[in-house]
Amino acid sequence: MSVAAVVFDMDGVLVDSEHVWDAARRELVAETGGTWTDEATHAMLGMSSKEWPVYVRDALRVPLSADEINAEVVRRMRAHYDAALPLLPGAREAVARMAGAFPLGLASSSNRELIDLVLETSGLAQHFAATVSSEEVAAGKPSPDVYLECVARLDVEAAECVAIEDSTNGILSAATAGLAVIALPNSQFPPARGAIARAADLITSLDDLTVERVRASRA
Repeated sequence: MSVAAVVFDMDGVLVDSEHVWDAARRELVAETGGTWTDEATHAMLGMSSKEWPVYVRDALRVPLSADEINAEVVRRMRAHYDAALPLLPGAREAVARMAGAFPLGLASSSNRELIDLVLETSGLAQHFAATVSSEEVAAGKPSPDVYLECVARLDVEAAECVAIEDSTNGILSAATAGLAVIALPNSQFPPARGAIARAADLITSLDDLTVERVRASRA
C-alpha cells in the first residue's frame, strides 16, 4: 500500500520538551501551594490544553482557574523556547527528508501558539500541509481525535498514513485512528510495552526515519 501522508507528533519527536512541560507544571504547583503526585507526570502526557489545566486544578489542588493555569504554564514554555528551542537532533533533516516524499501533517497536544512558535522558530513550518492542536478537537490523546482531524485536513485516509510518535498515549491515539505508527520511544518517559506492541516499527533516533522504513511500515 502506498503512503498518502506522514503525520508527526511534536513534543518528544521534534522537540525535547516533555521534561520542560513537567518542570513548568511542577513549579506552578509548588509555588501556589498545590500537591504534586507520583502519577501526575504520566497522567498528563497527551492531555490537551483543555484537559491538563483542569487536572492541575482539581487533582493537584492548585487554587487558580483552569484558564489561569494554562496561561501561566504556556508563558513559562514560551520563555524556555525563546531562550533556546530544544529541537531534537536530526529533526530538521528528518522533516525535510519526509517532505521530499510525502505530504506532512502534525498532530500535537501542545497549545496552538506553541506549535506555531516551534515551527516558525525552527524553520519547519513550510514543510507541513496541516497542523492540529488537540485543543482544537473534542479530546486529547489517547483519543484518536487529533489524528483523525489532521488526516481530514490533509484530505487523505488514515489507513494510508504513517504517524511518528514517542509516548504511550500518542502511539495509542494514532493507532486507534488507523495510522501505522513508527515509535520513537521517549527516553525520559518511555511508552508502555502494550503501546509499543501497537507500533509497526521502532526507531531509536530521527536519523533512522527513512522513506523506505515509512513505506515498509504501511506495507
